[in-house]
Parts: sequence; structure tokens; C-alpha cells
Amino acid sequence: MSIETRPSDAPTARPALALVLGLRRATEALFRKQQPDGYWWAELQSNVSITAEVLLLHHVWGDFERVPKLQAEAYFRGEQRAHGGWELAYDDGGEVSVSIEAYLALRLLGVPADDPALVRAQTFILARGGISNSRIFTKMHLALIGAYDWAGLPSLPPLLMMLPGEGPFSIYELSSWARGSTVPLIALFDRKPVYGPTLALDELYAEGRDNVRFTLPRPKDAFETLFLGLDAVMKFGERNGIIPFRRAGIARAEQWTVQRQEATGDWGGIIPAMLNAMLALRALGYDAKDPVVTRGWAAIDGFTIVDDDSYRVQPCISPVWDTGLAVRALVDAGVPRNDKRLVGAATWLLDKQIVATYGDWSVKNREGKPGGWAFEFENAWYPDVDDSAVVVMALGAVDHPDAPRVQAALARASQWIETMQCKNGGWGAFDVDNDQDWLNRVPYGDLKAMIDPATADVSARVLEMVERCNLTVFDRTRFERGLDYLLSEQEIDGAWFGRWGVNYVYGTSGALAALGPARPDGRIDRAMVRGAVWLRSVQNADGGWGETTDSYKDPTLRGEGPSTASQTAWALIGLLETVQRLRPLANDFTRAIELGVDFLLRTQRPDGNWDEPEFTGTGFPVHFYLNYHQYRLHFPLSALGRYATWRRTTG
Repeated sequence: MSIETRPSDAPTARPALALVLGLRRATEALFRKQQPDGYWWAELQSNVSITAEVLLLHHVWGDFERVPKLQAEAYFRGEQRAHGGWELAYDDGGEVSVSIEAYLALRLLGVPADDPALVRAQTFILARGGISNSRIFTKMHLALIGAYDWAGLPSLPPLLMMLPGEGPFSIYELSSWARGSTVPLIALFDRKPVYGPTLALDELYAEGRDNVRFTLPRPKDAFETLFLGLDAVMKFGERNGIIPFRRAGIARAEQWTVQRQEATGDWGGIIPAMLNAMLALRALGYDAKDPVVTRGWAAIDGFTIVDDDSYRVQPCISPVWDTGLAVRALVDAGVPRNDKRLVGAATWLLDKQIVATYGDWSVKNREGKPGGWAFEFENAWYPDVDDSAVVVMALGAVDHPDAPRVQAALARASQWIETMQCKNGGWGAFDVDNDQDWLNRVPYGDLKAMIDPATADVSARVLEMVERCNLTVFDRTRFERGLDYLLSEQEIDGAWFGRWGVNYVYGTSGALAALGPARPDGRIDRAMVRGAVWLRSVQNADGGWGETTDSYKDPTLRGEGPSTASQTAWALIGLLETVQRLRPLANDFTRAIELGVDFLLRTQRPDGNWDEPEFTGTGFPVHFYLNYHQYRLHFPLSALGRYATWRRTTG
């Protein structure tokens, strides 16, 4: 709904006292969440399949007694919706693969199939095609307990591990998350194990178990037909013992997997890679007391949250990301740059810079030297550009007593980030030129998340970092190429796509925040006006902004959805950046800004935080979404702080 539909008597300016009190409450709320060591770390919520797969892993390893069964059952029952299914993201109507995995978890926990909750789940699942209509990874997990046949899964030839890293068919053409999840599975798919006690789940086959064709989905075009043909050839080889480089490839996959385990036990800092590594170790015959295995369990336990009525597992943990964004928000809100709490956070971030390990990024980036930050506590193999840019801006916002150390860290990070630039001028998250889209067409890649190409939102963060921190060490030619890329990514209606946040509101906000401090340029000014006009056009009648995850499936839904605190904050940040750069246009956007600020202040809780059950973070568009529990606090705080500064400077 456009802003023009708003009531004429809506407030045009929030009283100054309300703003001051709102800022104070939010600032205090965020500081209360700071850890004694200086960092912030909030829950990162996803759908229930992550927890279901951890339960299955305990079953596979034969230590299901470690699971707090009452809390786990309460969690799955509590997340089931009235329609009988479980959701990918809040209020999305439910999804069949997630619902099948939740159903499996409850069965593993001893809930009988005739339990009313599972009867409702059966109805939901069968109406959506049942197990045969689920994703590849759901079928893989079912195959581990005999509920699906391995014949219906794609082959993963060990030959993949023997291909040169610089070649076009290397594992390094996969995104970091796909690579870390796939390499361990080479051993698992070779062994095709089934772990008892088995569980049939015949009641979830819409066509009846006896009528199931355990084959890959029918191809939609000639390209997919080619891949299915190759898969058939590989399966013929498996049946007849003709598997090139089988032993050598599996041995190399095992070595690669063990080598990339962090000292903390993590693989890639994400649960899918950690689970798949643990499944591979089990298939390869590792003992439960092997140090690699015990460290792996310790890492998974570190991602787990247990309280009185819930047992749930986070897909990832985000302390570096949370800390960098919290520091920026607090400085935006007016906390002194030399506040000891901010200095403590900056020191913690400095200690987390990765300066010794050449991770997987170095396979294609021969020029760069280590200097980035990861998302998690420890993940030296996979620093990422987005996190690193946020941390650089956080460090640049704090007056740290060891200024030379900070400057050295910023220079090193800047030089690493600039060498991560892709050929098209943009930046991806973890790798350079990781853009072979054909990989999303292979039968194994049904989540369409096999690559990590340059995106507008990550690229915008880099450009913003360079300008806000005045990084003269950053190569100016690279900056201009990045700027050209970002401008070229603007859509015809003025919005930018958001890869890592939902969705066009996120992408447009990030682009405007990057363009605002850039040099005078008519192209930039015009792009910003178009972006700001689009944001204004999708403002809701309540003054806020919101966007549903469905906009990834249907771009006509861009900017549509119930208002949320984080998405309202993003829109405000983008609009404020526009009116600060283009001051003569302030009157055109002031009303939208005031209404957005009013929405945030009206919906703020007495404790300073906001409610936000919606998922506004993106893992894989269409297939996996996230609810960052700190987004609802630090982004509104940042927006309100920037608004207060703008009001002071404009009188």
C-alpha cells in the first residue's frame, strides 16, 4: 500500500521527548545483551529441519539418549501450525520437506503415527505430494533410516576430488557452503548406509510405498536431461564396480574434511556442513571417541539451545556479525566513541581478525593475504566479505586507545577485501568469481544454492566501508568498478535485490547507504532518487515497511508484507541517506521518514526491544530463511539514532 493512502491526520513529527526515551530504552536494552568479554551474540533461528537432522545424527551414532526428549518433543509440537505442517519462514503456509523432517523427528522421539499431531501432519504432507515430492537432502536423511531408497538419490563420484582446483569442474566452483556440505557426502553416498532401528514412514507416500519410483525428478529441459543421463552412467558404473578413482577420491575427501575442522570442532561454521561431516565419519568407521568426532559433537552442542520447554539447534552462530552491527548502532545512537564498552567490543573484534590462515578463498584469489573476519567465533577457513566490511566500519566508529593496531587491522582487511572483487566489479560473500550457474541445474543442487556470485548487497557494503572509513589504501580503480556494478544492478522500478536479507527493502537500503557518501556524481544522485521513491511507494499504511519472503518466488510482491522493526529500519536508513546527500529533496521524503520513525516508537516494547517473529534474514532465497533475534533491536536503534542526528543538523 502506498504512502498516499495514509490518514491525513497521521503525525508529521514525533515529539522530541519520545525519541529521546526510545533511543535510551533501546540503547540500554542492547548494552544489557553485551557479554562480559565485549561481544554480542543473539539467537539465530531457522526452520525446524536443522534440529530434526541433529536428532537423526544422534540416532545414526547410537547415542540418542543424549537428547533431552521432553524438551525436543515440546519444541516440535510448539512449532507445528494449525494447518498441520511446519514452516520455512514465519507464517508462510508450511513446506513439505520441513514438515517431513519434523514428522521424522517426532517419530524418532517415540511419538506414534496415530498421535493427533502426526495425523494432521500426514494430511498436510500427503496433500503436497508426500516424500516423493521432497527435496534431495530430505530424501538423503530418510535413506539413512531405511525410509527411502538410495537409488532415488543422485551419484556423487569420488572423481570430483581428483580434479584440479583451478579447473572448470573443481569443487572450488561450488559455493563455500555447498563445498563444505558436499565433500563429506562423497564418502556417505558411496557407502549408502542404513542405520537401525529402521523407520519406514510408509504413511507419508502419497502414491503408496509399493508404487514409488525411486528415481530422480523428471527433467524440465535438455540441460537437465543431460545431467540425468550422466547420473545414469555413474549409477551403472556403481552397480558394476566401475568407479574411477574410488579409493583415492574417498581418501582425499576424508583428508579434506578432517583438515578443515576448526579446533573448536566446527566445519564451515554451519550445521549442514557439520552434520554431513559427522555422517561421513560414521560411514567411514570412525570411533565415537575419536578426537575429530568428539570435537564435532562439542561444536554441535555449542549451536544448541536447551531451556525448560525447548531443545533447538541454530543453523549457525553470529557473534562477529552481531557485534559489528551492535557497535555501529550504538555509535549511531550517540554513545561516545570512546565508551569503554565499545572499546571492549572493538578489542574483541580485533582479536578475531584472521591473519594467518589462507582459507579456501585463496584457491582462486592468488593475490590476497589473510585479513578478514568470519561470521562465527572461529572459522578461519571461511572469512567473508560482508562480515569483514561491517567489522571495519565498526572499528572505524570507535576511538580505541591502540590506534596503530586498529589502523593496521583496517589496512589489512581493506587489502584482502579489494582482492576478493569479481570480474564483473562486484563482490560475493566467500569466494571470487564463484558464478557457474549451471551447477544449480545438477540433480544434487535442488536448493539452487550451489554458487556464490557477486551480489548488490555485499558489494554495497564494501563501497560503504571504503567511503565511511576513508580507506585511502583501497584501490580507487577497484572502487569505481564496484560502483559501476552496483549502479548496473538497480532494477527498473528503482529497487535493488537483497541476497542476504528480505529482500528488495534490504537491498535498496544497503545500496543507498553505500551511494550516499560517494563522490558527487549525477548518476549516483539519479539512482538514489529512484531508490528512495521506490521505498516511499511501498511504505505501509501504519508507517512501517515489510516484505514477505515470497518476494523471492514472485518479484511482484517486492516491498509487500506486514511491517517489521528491522525492515522499517532499513527503509529509514536508505531514505535518511538520500535526504542527507540531496538536501533539496528533503521535503519530498520527510513525511515518509516521520511516519516510519513514529511506527518504530509506537511499537517499541517497554524494555526497549521490538517484537519480530518474521524471518527477515536470508540463507538461500526461496529455500532457507533466518530470524536474527538481534536485528529487531540494533537496526531500529541505528535508524532512530541517524534520524535524531539528521533532525539536529536540519533544525
